[in-house]
Amino acid sequence: MIIEPIINGVVAKTAHPEGCQQAVKNQINYSKHHQQIHNGPKRVLIIGASSGFGLAARVALTFGGAQADTIGVSFERGPGEKGVGTAGWYNNIYFRQQAEAEGRIAHNIIGDAFSTSVKEQVLKLINQDFGGQVDLVVYSLATGMRPDPETGEMWRSCLKTVGTPFSGKTVNLEKNRLDTVELEVANDAEILATEKVMGGEDWEEWIHWLKQHNALAKGVKTVAFSYIGPEVTYPIYHDGTLGRAKKHLYRTAESLNEQLAAENGGAWVSVCKALVTKASVFIPAFSPYVLCLYQVMKQMGLHETCIEQMQRLFSENLYQKNAVPVDSSRLIRIDDWELRPDVQQAVNKLMGELNDDNFTKIGDYAGYKKEFLQLNGFGFDEVDYQKPVELSDLMAMKP
Repeated sequence: MIIEPIINGVVAKTAHPEGCQQAVKNQINYSKHHQQIHNGPKRVLIIGASSGFGLAARVALTFGGAQADTIGVSFERGPGEKGVGTAGWYNNIYFRQQAEAEGRIAHNIIGDAFSTSVKEQVLKLINQDFGGQVDLVVYSLATGMRPDPETGEMWRSCLKTVGTPFSGKTVNLEKNRLDTVELEVANDAEILATEKVMGGEDWEEWIHWLKQHNALAKGVKTVAFSYIGPEVTYPIYHDGTLGRAKKHLYRTAESLNEQLAAENGGAWVSVCKALVTKASVFIPAFSPYVLCLYQVMKQMGLHETCIEQMQRLFSENLYQKNAVPVDSSRLIRIDDWELRPDVQQAVNKLMGELNDDNFTKIGDYAGYKKEFLQLNGFGFDEVDYQKPVELSDLMAMKP
């Protein structure tokens, strides 16, 4: 069969395995040939490892100088009656193949990261191949729901405002147009549920569970990811339910840092730049800003993708010789280039000019959509998309 990209709104319904392989190769090539990570971790657990910042972190730590062995946890679907499977499924497979070819350990655990059974699988592999402990835990889980560990009921996050409603434009990738979206005001229960899903509680539970089983090495570090952005994004990211969840994440980092500091370890949140990820495309009214930001940062030679962000995070921040550089809120800021005054001034000018008719020209819509397609294995010049793919061959591949 020939696999073609099918988009429903901002959801990719198909993925191309060979394109996913190319995406992984491209990230590996970048990490090998840019500033290397010195004195980096050797035994790493990545929770949410199959795409976006999680996958990029795994690539950077394995191929970007640290030569780390990794365990990656993700919830992905393989090929079967419902289709060829998800991009993350193939990212896991091709990452493992490349890592093992260079003598690295790369275990993939496919399952619900909130479950005890997955934690037990992780612990088994840590004991089996990592000498019983990990040096770094990367928390990059992006999901819309999380089960209550006591009742089994689901907490569901929501993208709403807090206080006043909000109206704005958002990109419809399927129709290649801007749609108007209205964000309602969240109630207390919705705010709490979003904190439960997207805050720091599960990150903290993972660290506590690993610590209870003596699986954290002395000096262990852990990092989670966030976004702040400029004032134009505040109604969504800073003042809405997302913002409440991120504040919970920051408080969690402080708590974990105090606990890990006793063994010379630490916990941080890294604030990343605005990017096209499988999570970010769902955020209403965020995409027009990203279109303008991409246009400006590319013109200035400052644009970074996930792999460039992660290589810089580990080589220049988390594992550089001196203390980890942080801001007044103890956040690592690799969104620093995005928030440069000259960048934001140029972005604001474009935002004032952008409308329904010119957004594909004023902003970098072509680059935005290409990055979205490449998240799912499409849009690579090196791949022959007219070459048939055998489903039986895909089903024989194991993560």
